[in-house]
Amino acid sequence: MSPAVCFIASEVAPLAKSGGLADVAAALCKYLHGSGADVRLFMPFYSSIDRTSLEHYPVGFLQDVPVGVGPHSYRYSVYTARLPESSLFLYLIDIPVLYSRPTLYTNDPDEHLRFLALTRAAIECCQRMGWSPDIVHCNDWHTAFAPLLLRYLYGWDRRFAHTRTVLTIHNIGYQGVFSAAQAADVGLGPGSTLLHQDDLRAGRINPLKHGIMYADAITTVSPTYAREICGSEYGMGLEGALRQRGEAVLGILNGVDYELWDPRTDPYLPRTYGPDELDVKADLKREFLTRLRLRSGPGTALLGLIARMTPQKGLDLLFDSLPEVLETRDVCFVALGNGEARYEQFFENLQRRFPAQVVFHRGYSEDLSHWIEAASDVFVMPSRYEPCGLNQLYSLRYGTVPIVRRTGGLADSVTPYNPVTGDGTGFVFNDFDTPALAWAMRTALDLYPDREAWERLVRNGMAQDFSWQRQGELYIRLYERLSA
Repeated sequence: MSPAVCFIASEVAPLAKSGGLADVAAALCKYLHGSGADVRLFMPFYSSIDRTSLEHYPVGFLQDVPVGVGPHSYRYSVYTARLPESSLFLYLIDIPVLYSRPTLYTNDPDEHLRFLALTRAAIECCQRMGWSPDIVHCNDWHTAFAPLLLRYLYGWDRRFAHTRTVLTIHNIGYQGVFSAAQAADVGLGPGSTLLHQDDLRAGRINPLKHGIMYADAITTVSPTYAREICGSEYGMGLEGALRQRGEAVLGILNGVDYELWDPRTDPYLPRTYGPDELDVKADLKREFLTRLRLRSGPGTALLGLIARMTPQKGLDLLFDSLPEVLETRDVCFVALGNGEARYEQFFENLQRRFPAQVVFHRGYSEDLSHWIEAASDVFVMPSRYEPCGLNQLYSLRYGTVPIVRRTGGLADSVTPYNPVTGDGTGFVFNDFDTPALAWAMRTALDLYPDREAWERLVRNGMAQDFSWQRQGELYIRLYERLSA
């Protein structure tokens, strides 16, 4: 019997996206829906979502409904809309006072209230629908209080008697910590003894820690990351709580939505290609370089990068290694992203210094991201840590050879190239330092002129299958095990 899954996420692509959570929420729910599961996906109806182009409808019995969040009272209305490129309808929770902000996430003092309200409203929507989910699947700190709230505040409702909870940690670096002075906002009353008492005495409340404490299962987005966050180097202070949960913590590598990311069908490209049409990929590269007014010779290699520009992404390693490569090799480089000023300034300076070789586009462009994946020969991803990563998975599909550090999902998805056997899918370095990344880039560029070896490496990557048809089945098995 297919499971009934209440899935709560703070962002869902393409309606609202700041990172990989949005992609995973959309793709996994599409898979679950396609597999026959009764999945109901809840997210905020942010003001940034274009309501004129999104065909949405009010849910008649879920209009102007009160919801309490501790001492605070809000009113919400629910709308339903078809998730783009899917037959799945999702539920958009509209609380204008909380979700009419310029950005998805803020540093406002009521940030924790915004997502406690989302969590409470989603649970109470299940009640008003008369629906008993087998699984409530919450994601990151924003909805991590769901397991505790279900256990304590809604435990009286027999509708949830057999409901089990899953928390997925997409990035443990974001924990949503707020002041213990606002403990009443969680709304537990006498049940506040269930909050982490040592944290309370230290003056803080950590939503993600409470998800770890109370969820029936905790998943992360790759097996290696699941192991890494149980240690002090990557656990961000939560390694003790995770170790206490033992076998309840497991890693499931994210999948890729190949309906959106596949060079054989990509609507952003003027011509599509597969592993037997690599000449089309070469033509796209030449067209892309011409469009960007970058130099293009018969042996020019194109390096691409798409990233949120934060320390996590390892961009510091490029400060010394990339200029040297640009000076000594026949290469061009295209970067897309935004974030901390020092990284943006580095790429802007690089563009000024190498105007015929470098283009930096600040911000995000769906069109440009697809072009970078398709036109590049090499994708650079030197992350300090990487829970899963999606761009290396896209790159493999597009025949763009990834250079990655051996960490998290990068270690689980890219196998090192072996020059003796010709096996492998990319170039993997171990140490988080500049010489290691420089070695990987030199090794890749040394191999690039050997067309036979390079094309074999490219086809190795394109043959990999990271579809949700494979990865999603692992979630189905988890749901079935918990429900049993």
